[in-house]
Amino acid sequence: MKCKCGNEFEPMTTYNSTIKQKQCLQCLIKHGNEKRKKDSKKDWQKEKSELKAKLKTHSEWLKDLQAIFNTYIRERDKGKPCISCDTPLKGKFDAGHFFSVGAYPNIRFNEDNVHGQCVYCNQHKHGNINEYAIRLPYRIGQERYDNLLISRNESNKLTTAEIKDKIAYYKEKVKFIQLNRIDLLDQTDSDKLSNLF
Repeated sequence: MKCKCGNEFEPMTTYNSTIKQKQCLQCLIKHGNEKRKKDSKKDWQKEKSELKAKLKTHSEWLKDLQAIFNTYIRERDKGKPCISCDTPLKGKFDAGHFFSVGAYPNIRFNEDNVHGQCVYCNQHKHGNINEYAIRLPYRIGQERYDNLLISRNESNKLTTAEIKDKIAYYKEKVKFIQLNRIDLLDQTDSDKLSNLF
């Protein structure tokens, strides 16, 4: 028989039966070694990601949570206007905090505190807070706005385990929105989404 590599070979036989093979022994060995290396590389990649996760600091976990939380806010607020200037949010826009992360880290992941905001208002007007303050009670309702004002003074330091849980939670919410292509145009839809989780 002739192998793909061009070498002639005799098929191996065992117990008077011929093993159906399409490659010579050298090609079979080479293929086996490549597969072993590939499997070994996959195992190493998995082990490496597990080691990285074990070595992550609390602040690195917070950074990961902030990234997925901001993604959720952008998905949730797609199709809504900027919270500060009512400009339609198209393309790239920010997840703008009403109470800043630096001054109020305890509510940085409070969904009522973060809304879709155009880049100009968030970055160039430092959040355009005066306009944000006017429009926020209309967006979330007066009761939730009042609760936000109260909660800004409450202590809420997340443990690493709580951060990991929140990362998984917001990944699921993002996945749900993206799979269902939900454009939440009013707060009642957002409330329905919150009830699902």
